[in-house]
Amino acid sequence: MTTALGVSHCGAGCTLGDVAAEFAVFGAGFTLAGVALLPEYIGDFILALALGIVFQYFAIAPMRGLGLREGLTQAAKADVLSLTAFEVGLFGWMALMFFVFFPGPHLHPDEAAYWFLMQIGMVAGFFTAWPVNSWLIRRGIKEEM
Repeated sequence: MTTALGVSHCGAGCTLGDVAAEFAVFGAGFTLAGVALLPEYIGDFILALALGIVFQYFAIAPMRGLGLREGLTQAAKADVLSLTAFEVGLFGWMALMFFVFFPGPHLHPDEAAYWFLMQIGMVAGFFTAWPVNSWLIRRGIKEEM
């Protein structure tokens, strides 16, 4: 149960960052070589990481009595690996959606099917983040929730 809560906490920041970044990349029309997948990966990771560290800061700093600088440092230690593992699962699913399941025409964030399938990607991210979160919690790097 402890690991599931830790992964869910990580997943919350990832999901919010991913949703916001997907709409931003789509709305701005960002592409590389005419393809939006790489800008989506970059935007998703950056925004998910920023939100993940903020979420983790508000979990860790009060529990450990840390100031801003040390709290952010500890939050980054607790979240960077966890978030990266989550995004690996999600990005793998996004690649399958893009290259295998919908090679043309591609789905876009303004379609309900896109978000239904992204939920499957979030579940994939949950499972790829599980081992990392378990390890981080056992080592005391990430707080038990």
